[in-house]
Amino acid sequence: MYQNSYNKNWYAMTDAVVVQTLCSSFKQMRLNKNISQEELAEQCGLSRITISRMESGKAINLLTMVQVMRALGKLDLLNHLNEEPEISPLQVMEERSKYRKKASPSK
Repeated sequence: MYQNSYNKNWYAMTDAVVVQTLCSSFKQMRLNKNISQEELAEQCGLSRITISRMESGKAINLLTMVQVMRALGKLDLLNHLNEEPEISPLQVMEERSKYRKKASPSK
């Protein structure tokens, strides 16, 4: 079954399929940049075997994933994982009420 890469239902996938999909994406990113596994490995400071294992869907650690993303120029994809806390409008109003509104006359 073919799925559009922009509309994947990640929750419907098993963990193994999610890993395989991510690894395939890294491979496609590498191929789009016309970089060999050996070249990517050198840029990451990893072995070619590590790159090969990753692209075949074998487990890698988070540090390896970050090194590969950096070498591919894709660290900006991590922006989607960084959620800023939301401040409610009531909290904003409470904070604003604490600020001085007028200066006191000098004594």
